[in-house]
Amino acid sequence: MDIFKKIESNPGVLGQWSKMGHGYFMFPKLEGDLGPNMKFRGKEMLNWSITNYFGLANNEEIKAYDLEAAKKYGFSTPMGSRLMTGETAIHEQLESEIADFVQKEDAFVLNSFYQGMVSIIDCLCGRDDVILYNSDIHASIHDGIKMHTTKRLIFKQNDIENIESQLQKACEHAKEHDGGVLLVTEGTIGISGRLAPLDKIAALKEKYDFRLLVEDAHGFGTVGPNGLGAAEQLGVQDKIDLQVGTFGKALGLIGGFVAGSEKVINYLRYNMRSQTFSEALPAAITASALNRLRYVRSHPELRKQLWDIVVPLQKGLREAGLDIGQTESPVTPVYVSVKNMQEAVHTMVDLRETFNIFCMHIIYPYIQQGKVMVRLIPTVLHTQENVAYTIKALSSLTQNIKAGKYTDDKPIKNDTEDENAE
Repeated sequence: MDIFKKIESNPGVLGQWSKMGHGYFMFPKLEGDLGPNMKFRGKEMLNWSITNYFGLANNEEIKAYDLEAAKKYGFSTPMGSRLMTGETAIHEQLESEIADFVQKEDAFVLNSFYQGMVSIIDCLCGRDDVILYNSDIHASIHDGIKMHTTKRLIFKQNDIENIESQLQKACEHAKEHDGGVLLVTEGTIGISGRLAPLDKIAALKEKYDFRLLVEDAHGFGTVGPNGLGAAEQLGVQDKIDLQVGTFGKALGLIGGFVAGSEKVINYLRYNMRSQTFSEALPAAITASALNRLRYVRSHPELRKQLWDIVVPLQKGLREAGLDIGQTESPVTPVYVSVKNMQEAVHTMVDLRETFNIFCMHIIYPYIQQGKVMVRLIPTVLHTQENVAYTIKALSSLTQNIKAGKYTDDKPIKNDTEDENAE
């Protein structure tokens, strides 16, 4: 079969919705300063979708530094991969300060968090090794694991009995094939907000021989007494072997890092193909990441300000009878029951068109069938008024669902014409 004909008949899990959702649910265009108040298709929206946790994308001091860095370095410096011609002192300084912050011996800056995560797994594991991973991991981890023909085992998230059972199987298989075991998990689960039971997983190191890799994109900066992430919150920062984080959330930038022992990081530095065969992170962005890291470390009040929004939001949603699962982080999911996809779509549209709330919606197969997840990302820029309004709006939305408002075939009217319409 012709390969292009094949994709025409099977556009993919998300692609099947492109005709209906392009520009609205997928590839929406938000306008205005990054924050709670933005425009979507000409309408003012209360935005809960951007992971600008500490508001650094809007911080005038940060923006002024960004401009100076851009003037100093431009966007071409350095040119080439770091292995060849792209190494700079600013990259090395950022790595040193990241390692110090997360209490590891060394760190390596990633020009892309996603590519880096895929490449780390590819670099560490061979065909005789076993990868053990949780069911709710990020797509980058899934894709890194899919590259391998090695033995793979899934464990149920936050089910320590299942984790140990699968770990025992993994260790037995690894021993038979003279391989090792890598347990991979998100620290702060991005889809649900729960923390992985890293303390209980780390305790299993006393019984089993394995290495622990924790990806903590949402926890880096926001979770833990000092913002190191879920492992610090659970008292086992020194027990995780590798920590992977992104600059795209708490720091409001692009890129990421992996931190661990000096020997392992140096191995990754020389062998991660996604980094050794691609351009280095531009010096202007690297300098900005370093400045933002220093800013977050010197302003611990940012975490308090963030949690001053998170706590009343989550408390208020629970008190209103809404299901937010067992989140333990700023990530705030609201689970709404729907009868079918039609009702799910109408629910999502009404939240934007009637209540003027813009947020991420997650549906099956990414969560269980019969549910829509409305994921809220609170930031220091949100207000208590935003919180109160959103709780009231989501309460009204669930009442509308119960009343059957979204079950008919008639689409909910969108008063805003598409910007491309004649």
